[in-house]
Amino acid sequence: MSHDTPLEAVPVFQRIKNYLLKEIQTGTWKEGDAIPSEAALAQKFNVSRMTVNRAVRELTSEQILHRVQGSGTYVAQQKYQATLVEIKSIAEEVRSRGHVHRSELHELIAYPADEKLAAQFQVKVGHQLFHSVIVHFENEQAIQVEDRWVNSSLAPDYLQQDFIHKTPNEYLVAVAPLQGVDYRIEAVLPDRSIADMLHISTKEASLVLHRKTRSQNQIATIVTMWHPGNRYQFTGSF
Repeated sequence: MSHDTPLEAVPVFQRIKNYLLKEIQTGTWKEGDAIPSEAALAQKFNVSRMTVNRAVRELTSEQILHRVQGSGTYVAQQKYQATLVEIKSIAEEVRSRGHVHRSELHELIAYPADEKLAAQFQVKVGHQLFHSVIVHFENEQAIQVEDRWVNSSLAPDYLQQDFIHKTPNEYLVAVAPLQGVDYRIEAVLPDRSIADMLHISTKEASLVLHRKTRSQNQIATIVTMWHPGNRYQFTGSF
């Protein structure tokens, strides 16, 4: 005698959850991909949108899906444990150590993409980008200069954010779910402006992380993060 639960005994919302999970686990939908709308899922399963909403809501609370107000529902970002650098907020990292984080905003502007930036973002010359430069502190010691370019198509309200009390990462995770990331790390000597912001000498090596993220099949951000080599290290697990 089979001990499997008959299909008709499985609640409809659970069948929808199972379907969504299967599509994600088999790679049909990858991180950052949009899933079908609730209306489309309701039609597919011949149920009310309320039933679909329950399935989507539960998967969102389980951090499998990520909802963006006015945009849609996406496959949520997973932890990048194999990349050495986990995509998370520097403020969260500092607080996890029981320390105090604060930040200083040095620049927050709109900028039309020149040829170099247009090529990097795969957009037309003149496409509006946003540029921010923020220095992050841990217990009043500067530990990171974050030089970030942002695609305005994915984060149109970037210039209106309060980046003294919220990091760009915290905002971007909410509006542009991560689909993919490329990065490289190098040790280089900082120029005078970076050295001054980190309160180090230009002869002191810095650890520099260059990272490009993708969301909704577009380049979302290109960021360079400078760290003082004598008081910062990258960690991770494989």
